[in-house]
Amino acid sequence: MTGRQIVAFGGGGFSMESGNPLLDDFALSLTGEEEPRVCFMATASGDADHYIVRFYNAFRERSKPSHVSLFRRERGVGDLREHLLSQDLIYVGGGSVISLLGTWRAHGIDEIMREAWEAGIVLCGLSAGSLCWFAEALTGFHGGCDRVEGLGLLPFSNTVHYDAEPARRSAFRHELLEGMLPGYAAEDGAALHFCGVELAQVVASRPNARAYRLSAAEGRVVETRLATRYLDCDAIPLPLPAAA
Repeated sequence: MTGRQIVAFGGGGFSMESGNPLLDDFALSLTGEEEPRVCFMATASGDADHYIVRFYNAFRERSKPSHVSLFRRERGVGDLREHLLSQDLIYVGGGSVISLLGTWRAHGIDEIMREAWEAGIVLCGLSAGSLCWFAEALTGFHGGCDRVEGLGLLPFSNTVHYDAEPARRSAFRHELLEGMLPGYAAEDGAALHFCGVELAQVVASRPNARAYRLSAAEGRVVETRLATRYLDCDAIPLPLPAAA
């Protein structure tokens, strides 16, 4: 384990990019393990069976995969805390971040995720599985664009699918002007890699995928495009400073 790390995909990975494993490979590489233990949390989709099957199909040949179900009588594991804290990578799927956060809080998973992060287990995910790690997030899952309170591991705001869903861009800018924390937006195929609470790098599985830093000041929003490393050029993570 190499310190606290989170990889927040704007969109991508096995469930959105069939045949393009670059973001998933990047997250796996951060564990430093040849055959990492990876647990999939499909809570945001209501533990959809097809989603879990796709996860095993994508990860069984390059990791030791498992999953946790919170909407099934059979959870997939015994002791939730013990299992999650034994992983090298916890991968959180997409869906409704509002449903995810409510379910996690009801089961105490929110506190276990903080423990896992502080123990050096790599956390990653797309869409809802990206939004959940931040103090605040903007979700568009239920039709409108709603501001939600996340787990707060990262003291910023976040939104995803920034290129694919234009309504998010205007809604995110509006919320920033209304007092939402400064934060980040990522397009499909781009991922924000945090060490501790500092953004270490932005990586991408698509040549033109980008991420942005946004903040509001004096009645206007400042949006800065972030330098992005396309993983097909170099799939091995750059050396990084020790996590804060």
